[in-house]
Amino acid sequence: MSNEPWLTWYDMNGSLRVEGLGKRYRIGEFEPYGSLRERLSRWPAALLRRSCAPPEIRALQDVTFSASPGEVVGILGRNGAGKSTLLKILSRITEPSEGFAEIQGRVGSLLEVGTGFHPELTGRENIFLNGTLLGMSRLEIRTRFDAIVEFAGTERFLDTPVKRYSSGMATRLAFSVAAHLEPEILLVDEVLTVGDIAFQKRCLGKMDTLARSGRTVLLVSHNLTAVQHLCTRVLLFEDGRLVGDGNAAEVIRGYLDGLHRAAPVPLAERKDRQGSGRLRLTSLSWFSPDSGALAPLCGAPARLSLGYRGSALRDVRISVGLFTLKGEGALMLGSDLSGEPFSTLPEEGKLECRLDRLPLLPGTYTVNLYVTVQGEVADWVQDAGQLSVAEGDFFGTGQLPPAGYGSVAVAHAWKLST
Repeated sequence: MSNEPWLTWYDMNGSLRVEGLGKRYRIGEFEPYGSLRERLSRWPAALLRRSCAPPEIRALQDVTFSASPGEVVGILGRNGAGKSTLLKILSRITEPSEGFAEIQGRVGSLLEVGTGFHPELTGRENIFLNGTLLGMSRLEIRTRFDAIVEFAGTERFLDTPVKRYSSGMATRLAFSVAAHLEPEILLVDEVLTVGDIAFQKRCLGKMDTLARSGRTVLLVSHNLTAVQHLCTRVLLFEDGRLVGDGNAAEVIRGYLDGLHRAAPVPLAERKDRQGSGRLRLTSLSWFSPDSGALAPLCGAPARLSLGYRGSALRDVRISVGLFTLKGEGALMLGSDLSGEPFSTLPEEGKLECRLDRLPLLPGTYTVNLYVTVQGEVADWVQDAGQLSVAEGDFFGTGQLPPAGYGSVAVAHAWKLST
């Protein structure tokens, strides 16, 4: 049994039940740890803050659901919908403001791959350190050591300090340790995008194996293809509320419809962005230079216009990622890729990316934006906007690939080989 009044934890079969779970955060309120004297000195200020009633954010509101042993449940929602907060509560990282949970069995969490890795320690030492932090005994780690190393593909570098690993190698090793936990309930938050494409396939295979072995899995991911492949049931969150619970295909379809209908927040007003702020992207628009239409044609010229403002803008590099509504990568545009980084920029202006022939097939795509200034991340916005591509005569034959055969059209030719 757990000591937390909101959590009942049984050593049993891997089911869980959540009832009326909620979480509130007060904006700007932070209670640091300290000595008794420091706490007493902060007491008058704390009373003043409470009398001013700081505004609250409801990260979760009245969430109720259950999961049976062996069930794989996907969790979807836009950024800030409460998905990660739910997993943190079930992992006992934070406590809810109301409600309770009943958990039957040991819980394993893959919430932040690499937590607990020490750069000065070798890969071998970090396997034992990270495994211990994740709840494995030393005997369990020894038993699974060879499988962890083989899965990560880092055999040659086991006795090399992790600080000399590439970011991909360190991520692969961290995921491998976490993936070899054997809990009854596994909580997974956005870790299926680690490493290169080959390793991502292995991650999906590992998740599939866990699902087939009878473990209860809660999976948060923006990769809708992975969610639909691994999950038979999906929970949909919106503004902290559970607004959908049902068949994976049906809930995903409703989620995509909602994304398409939702009025986007103007880029300049987006708060869910990362980076130093030395440069901020303020507007994003697509158009066709031939017709001025906002939905460029497949195979026709297209332009992307990005407004920005900033200061001391030197060595600026911009990357634009386009994804299908299922979260699959479709196209990458970058000033580095085209060999055109900006050595200097004025403090405010617009940047334009030219595509002579838009290769994307008809459909709707989401846009991620990433900007660095002198090697430092300045602005990073996911789901910054959308691009709608209309049907066009890419091949000059009036034909396009049927739906479901990729996202791009590629110029090619056939002939009889003699």
